[in-house]
Amino acid sequence: MDLFSHASQDSAPLAFRMRPRRLDDYIGQQALVGPGKPLRRMAESGTLRSMILWGPPGVGKTTLAEILADASEAQLEHLSAVMAGVKDIRAAVERARAAQGQQRPTVLFLDEIHRLNKSQQDALLPHVESGLLTLIGATTENPSFEVNSALLSRARVYVLKKLDEADLIVVMRRALQDRERGLGQRNIQVEDEVLAILARASAGDARRALGLLETACDFTVEDRGQERLIKDALAEVIGHQASAFDKQGDHYYDLLSAIHKSVRSSRPDAALLYMAQFMQGGGDPLDVIRRLAAIASEDVGNAEPRALPLVMAAWDAYLRLGDYEGQRAIAHAAIHLAVAPKSNAIDQAWKRAKGFVAEHPDIEVPTYLRNAPTRLMASLGHGEGYRYAHNEPNGYPAGSAHDCWPDRLPHMRFFEPSEYGQEKRFKQMLDYRAELDNQADNQAG
Repeated sequence: MDLFSHASQDSAPLAFRMRPRRLDDYIGQQALVGPGKPLRRMAESGTLRSMILWGPPGVGKTTLAEILADASEAQLEHLSAVMAGVKDIRAAVERARAAQGQQRPTVLFLDEIHRLNKSQQDALLPHVESGLLTLIGATTENPSFEVNSALLSRARVYVLKKLDEADLIVVMRRALQDRERGLGQRNIQVEDEVLAILARASAGDARRALGLLETACDFTVEDRGQERLIKDALAEVIGHQASAFDKQGDHYYDLLSAIHKSVRSSRPDAALLYMAQFMQGGGDPLDVIRRLAAIASEDVGNAEPRALPLVMAAWDAYLRLGDYEGQRAIAHAAIHLAVAPKSNAIDQAWKRAKGFVAEHPDIEVPTYLRNAPTRLMASLGHGEGYRYAHNEPNGYPAGSAHDCWPDRLPHMRFFEPSEYGQEKRFKQMLDYRAELDNQADNQAG
């Protein structure tokens, strides 16, 4: 059966009708399908290897699998990991055995492969290993996290990118000109500016671009006996565009990472850009404020001691004001963090302290620092020799004998303040107290 014989049905959506039939008609992904590139070479040789196509929606993963299967003259089995069970996989295996008896290979296209459960994997793996099935998996999620390692080791991962604006305009122009499957018979006149607006609204998704184009062409106007799609007709078609994303997907965490790194790099405009994309795409603003709270200690620290209280105030303001006004409070905190001087001294000090404790798990608290709530504990020396700081000169009990450090352990300095912001003052204070220690030790010696 011709894989594309059903693509000319007038009732099918434009995006379905316009799916490419040959690799030469395929738009985008030139790093994979261009001359001499790996998928082009597979198609030309007619020999396919198991692969996983990883990319966002609407970039042509299914179409590419069908083209490759057709080029290799293979029987194509199309299953969805969401809908298909072990029974469906076994049925596909039986059909593959029958095809093998006729000297015909079988390609199994498995959509949403990241949703494959263990029983499905167990049913599939031996037949991919034996070569009875050539697997082409499609996923929008990072396969290194979502696909079983045994299956992943048997398939090459190819990354498909979003289509750029120029590619999407080519896709839509082709649909407007194609008289057999597209809108060519209507001879609709459309300027590139109009197609560019539709392309930007499609966010790299060819299927979405063709869907918007098809809807927009219901709002053409007559101009001197010709249909014309004008810019004014697009407002109702496009409406409010939000860059929605899967909250468990890579893009969600990529945006949070971009926010964090932009603030750390002291780039407030970039931080606001990614925050706006995150929130308008459906991300929870509280996820942003939690990340900002972490940044306040990890990346700003005591270089700007007001940072953490300000973030916590913005968090409280969001909860009190609601989403619309509260988002502004989050932006307020993000700008403050981005502009503030930076220091990771707190983060580094905490890591050093945890590492030291891991190496010395049996640390004992010096007796003079222990409480003595009972006579017995007092008789054991608990609290004896403790010097109350507020009664000491300069409010500081000087001398290494009272450094609060455990006995018989090498003294470590975990906190090394930077030269930035308020931490420069902290460094001066620590250096001053270290000098007081030296003076006290010399006097005691």
